[in-house]
Amino acid sequence: MVLTASVIFETTNSVHIGQGGDFIACIPAIIVIAYLEGRAAAIAATLVMAVAGLWARSVFNAQISSEDWTRVILLLVSGCVIASVFHRLRQDLREALEVAEQRLAAVEATESRYRWAFERAAMGFANVNRKGEVLQSNRRLYEMTGYKEKELAQLPLKALVHPDDQDSVQQLLEGLDNDAISFGTEVRLLRKDGTALWARLTLSSSRPDGVLSESVFMVVDDISERRSAREALRAQKEWLDLVLSAGRMGTWRIDVKDGTVTGSGKFWDIIGLPSAPMRSLEELSTVVHPADWPKLEASIRPSSVLNYDTEIRVRRADGHIRWVALRGRQEKHGDRLLRVGVAADLTERRQTTLLRAAAKKRERIMLEQRHRFSNLFSVITALVKMINVPDNNVAEYKDMLIDRIRALEATHLLLSRRTNSSGLLHDLVARELQPFVETRDITVAGPAVMLPAGAAESLAMVLHELTTNSVKYGALGDSHGRIEVKWEFASGDATEDVAFDWVESGRRRTPGVVRHGFGSMIIGLDGTPLVGHSPKLEISDHGLRYSLRISRKEIDF
Repeated sequence: MVLTASVIFETTNSVHIGQGGDFIACIPAIIVIAYLEGRAAAIAATLVMAVAGLWARSVFNAQISSEDWTRVILLLVSGCVIASVFHRLRQDLREALEVAEQRLAAVEATESRYRWAFERAAMGFANVNRKGEVLQSNRRLYEMTGYKEKELAQLPLKALVHPDDQDSVQQLLEGLDNDAISFGTEVRLLRKDGTALWARLTLSSSRPDGVLSESVFMVVDDISERRSAREALRAQKEWLDLVLSAGRMGTWRIDVKDGTVTGSGKFWDIIGLPSAPMRSLEELSTVVHPADWPKLEASIRPSSVLNYDTEIRVRRADGHIRWVALRGRQEKHGDRLLRVGVAADLTERRQTTLLRAAAKKRERIMLEQRHRFSNLFSVITALVKMINVPDNNVAEYKDMLIDRIRALEATHLLLSRRTNSSGLLHDLVARELQPFVETRDITVAGPAVMLPAGAAESLAMVLHELTTNSVKYGALGDSHGRIEVKWEFASGDATEDVAFDWVESGRRRTPGVVRHGFGSMIIGLDGTPLVGHSPKLEISDHGLRYSLRISRKEIDF
């Protein structure tokens, strides 16, 4: 249509105007055709216009001037240039559109991935405005709150927050207006059914080119289980601290690599040092008793023993010595070797134990003294009866009796003394039987054996019990009785136990009767004897035999 109109205009122009008609007047038409149809159509239209103009001038004007040829050439050049320019512009525009389409596709792909992640995220996401109105939410937020999409979109943010936490959320929104990028806090959200859940609420806002954005991005992380676990852990810690405090125990940890000690306030109180987050082992060594420090130092060295239990003494600033029990185990965290455990003050318990042991020992001594004194009168009576008055000489009889009683006194003093000196086994036996040597047939034989103080005292008690029993019922109470006391090393080896034998020969006044009293406990008939082991007692109508083994560790050479 444009081309036809241009040709008609050119023909008309040649008829009415003549040679003054200008081919340049067709250029607007060429521009329109180049814009609408493209380069080829514009060039073809230019040729048609040029031919039509020349034909019209040759028909109606009977000649074509040089000016006409010039105008035709200008028209052809202009038309080709216009067609080429528009073609180039069209190509540039097409390339620009292709780039834009690619970028738009990338944006759509990114948006699609974002929407996929937004909808399927493990945390709740939502867009809200600064008025606190929910604009858009993901599926996780629906599941957390129990609302449907349309229901949640109609609710303000305050309706989802517990009334006690609404001020915190309002402060978050106000904080975003004060040049803050993001804020987060832990709040309680209300579900549709009215129950509450703990969530970590984070609000963030972007500010492109300094312009305040009306959209606020909200991240909701359900921390109900984490919060419950944390509360349970805190309650357990409080309970543990209460239990440890009630039990007067403290917790501690030793880092073997760094040589540092950390402990609770109660631990430092037990040790006698001011409370501190951490101390060095060298600082701890200043309060530990020097005799116990090597034991503590050995217990914290790396070893294959995981569990350990040790007791140390600490010296407080006031000079008091306290007993402390350290119990724990070896743990490894990464490349660090730790000793962790609890500390307990055992001072009162040890004092109670010592008092009980002292009371028990005192009670045992009292029983021993009572038993010894009850037997003492029988022995003295037997001595009086056994010694005859020589030639009716009362003075000599008196001296002899006094000598026997003094020998008995020496043995009694030996048993009553608490001495640290050792004693020969032969001396113990001889001293016990000294009052009866001149009136009875007594034999004592055995190698030299030295007994430490405790074993000597205990054996003296055993000998005294055997002597007392013999005076009352056995050989020492019979004028024809005989006693043989002997001992030797087992197998003839001085490194073996000592085999001790007490043998009586003669008529017994109470044959075969064994009374289970304090004396039986001393010689070991009711259990372990005071000294030695494997006691054995044999009683017959015509004698008695008592055997005892004294272990090698009870002998002092």
